[in-house]
Amino acid sequence: MTILDKYLTREIIKYLCMVLLSVVGIYLAVDFFQKIDNFMLADLPLSRMLAYFMLKLPLIVSQIMPVCVLLGVLIAFGLMNKNNEIIALKSGGVSVYYLLRPVLVIGIVFSIFLFLLSEAIVPVTISRANAIWLSEVKNKTLLTYKQNNIWIKGNRSIYYIDYYNPKKNRISGISLNYFDDEFRLIKRVDAKEGIYKEGKWVLFDLMEQVLDGKDEGYKVSFYEEQVAQVDFEPQDLKHLVKKSEEMSVTDLFEYIQDVENEGYDATTYRVDFHAKIAIPLVCVIMCIIGTGIAVKRRIKEGLSVSIAFGVAMVFLYWVSYSFCLSLGFGGMLPPIIAAWISNVIFACLGIVNLINAE
Repeated sequence: MTILDKYLTREIIKYLCMVLLSVVGIYLAVDFFQKIDNFMLADLPLSRMLAYFMLKLPLIVSQIMPVCVLLGVLIAFGLMNKNNEIIALKSGGVSVYYLLRPVLVIGIVFSIFLFLLSEAIVPVTISRANAIWLSEVKNKTLLTYKQNNIWIKGNRSIYYIDYYNPKKNRISGISLNYFDDEFRLIKRVDAKEGIYKEGKWVLFDLMEQVLDGKDEGYKVSFYEEQVAQVDFEPQDLKHLVKKSEEMSVTDLFEYIQDVENEGYDATTYRVDFHAKIAIPLVCVIMCIIGTGIAVKRRIKEGLSVSIAFGVAMVFLYWVSYSFCLSLGFGGMLPPIIAAWISNVIFACLGIVNLINAE
């Protein structure tokens, strides 16, 4: 490693860490003030509050790491440009591609770090954080989860849902059991699927069995559509169902296989699966974009202009990424294309910008 490589690596990592600490601090402060009322109402001790926010740290870092990498590159090169160091290096025959070499190494290292963080640490910590929020803060003790089978205990009722699609608010394989004061089964409803609309769960293709008080038998009826009498909402199920960020790539792949083997649509999870692999590479893409923006800027434009361009690129990337994921969730794009197309487009833009800078 040359002296220039060491200098660039040290400066970029220094500013990256400063930005990371600042953004994490702001993120935690906003999250704390949004949720402090919930913790106070739940009468939880300070130790549990601190544990909750500490457990969320890995997820926060994984979400903001690409932005911090980009800003670290922009600040380091921006200050070098301000001090005429970029002009001096170019005058000495140093090309933009030579400057890009240590930046790419940093991007690859942080991409690997981000993947390992999302794969090994985030699923464990965010699961525990959600458990604290659900069971201790929201007191959702009536809900249990095992694989993709959901049991809900209501007021003299027990509900079973075989599969829940959180993106479409759709449930499948439903069984609703209602009991009287003596815990006798007085009504049972079995439905193929249901969807939440206009504040109600609407079930389709269902069979209803109602206890006849005269002969103690059950009257069976069939309906194509019926509004369900239940006391749970999609928000309750979203807290309950294991999210993609709570699973590693291997766990998510196995979950997809289980869901599809039972005959349900796992498109949303397939999109999340490919996104888990694609998102760590954003660090490399942001390094390329940041280098192209920083070395192309003229001295009089200042560091603030470079940062503004960088923030705009990050904003456009996340808008494009979120939009493509939404198309993937809706089945309008294949999962692998939905997860990777933004990376390909912005990598090409970054390379073109770098060529123009040279």
